[in-house]
Parts: sequence; C-alpha cells; structure tokens
Amino acid sequence: MKQRIITAVIALLALMLVLFVVPESIALLVIVAVMLAAAWEWSAFLDLSGSSGRITYVIAIGALIAAVSFLAVDAELVLKVSMIWWLIALIWAFVFPTPIPVAVRWLVGAIVLVPLYLALILLYSADPMILLLALLIVWVADSGAFFAGKTIGRVKLAPEISPGKTWEGVIGGLVAVVLLVLLRSLWVDTDLAVFVPFCLAVACLSVVGDLTVSMFKRTAGLKDSGSLFPGHGGVLDRIDSVAAAAPLFALGLSWVGLQ
Repeated sequence: MKQRIITAVIALLALMLVLFVVPESIALLVIVAVMLAAAWEWSAFLDLSGSSGRITYVIAIGALIAAVSFLAVDAELVLKVSMIWWLIALIWAFVFPTPIPVAVRWLVGAIVLVPLYLALILLYSADPMILLLALLIVWVADSGAFFAGKTIGRVKLAPEISPGKTWEGVIGGLVAVVLLVLLRSLWVDTDLAVFVPFCLAVACLSVVGDLTVSMFKRTAGLKDSGSLFPGHGGVLDRIDSVAAAAPLFALGLSWVGLQ
C-alpha cells in the first residue's frame, strides 16, 4: 500500500505539471506518448512473437492517431463509435469467459485507444480543468469502490473477470462521485439535476472500461498490462477506466454546459 500511495502521489504531481505548467505543445506530446505506451502494452494481448510485431502495432495506432489529428475527421462520429463499442463491451462482460479472436483484439485496441486520445485532446483543449474533472470522476469512483468493496463488499460484480470487484463497491464509488459533484457545486454554479446523472453515467462507464481491459488481460494470461508504475501495473492498468469514461465526457460537454 505504501508503494501504491507513493507512486500515485508522484503520478499526480506529474499530471499537474503537464496540465497546468508545461506549454500546450508539450502536454499534447505527452498525451500522444501515453497512447503509444498503451498501444505497446495492448500489443501483448495479440499473441505476437518478438518485438517487431509489437512495434508494428504501435506504429499502426500512431498512424491512426495522426489521421484523427491532421485529417478532417468527424470527432463526434469517432466518439459515438466508441460509445457503441463500450455498449458491446458491457454486454460482453456478462457472458465472459468467451474466446476473443486475435483479429478482434487488434481491432478493439484501435477502438479503445484512438477515441481515448481524441477525447483527451478535446477535453484538454476545452480547458485543462475540465480534463482534470473528468479524471477526478474516474479516480473518485475507483477509490470509493475500492474502500466500499474492502469494508462491506459481499456480492461479486464479475467474478470471472475481476474477482475483487463487488456491487457494493460500485455503489460506494457512485456515492463518492455524487459527493464530489456536490462539493464542486459549492464553488461552481452547477445544474445538479443534469450534472449529477451525467457524472454517474461517466462513472458507470468507467467500470465497464476497467472490466473490459481485464477481459483482454485474462485472455492473454496477464495479471497486469505492464510494470511502469510500481504497485499499480502498467499504463493500461491506469487508463482502462478513463478509456471508456473520457469519450462520454467529451461528447457531453455541451449537454451539461461545460462548453
């Protein structure tokens, strides 16, 4: 636990530096670097032999990221396609374990990582504080679920995917998100009737992201996607929940008056 806390504090300080201190160009490059690191870790799910195949996958994801960055791509359409995938992933979680063909693993990596990149860029460009808010919702939901699950968790959420997660934990995470939104409303004028349900939807989708990446890790026989963060695993282990939540948050900016 001590190592996890130290790693989390260092990662949070680094995030604050990227969001609020370094020039925008550097921040955008950091986001790209994180996506490419995640692509490298995802390539471990693809039954590739040797590093050359994994590098090829990273290059492919990088090319798609370049395409959505520099070509006239409909960002809203990309994010909506992402939402369709996460709905499929939710249904899939209820029937897992099922075989996941390698071709599907290749495709899903792109469907997960490219819209995530686009969402992070859109949120950062709108306002770094908005991106931080989206991340806070995910982190608070995850932390609330962890502590509620540890103390009162009994009913397993998805034992075939993530045996430690419970329905009580999910509810605890959602309660924590409501408290976060209420606390924010003390400083920021907020239409709670709209914003609370929206943030709860984002938090629920973050759980789907976590479970989905866990499905692919289990299919590949991996416990963690990597070891970059001591006590926390790899990049994918840190952004799996964000991968599902950020596209919805980016889509909803105008719905809830954040843009």
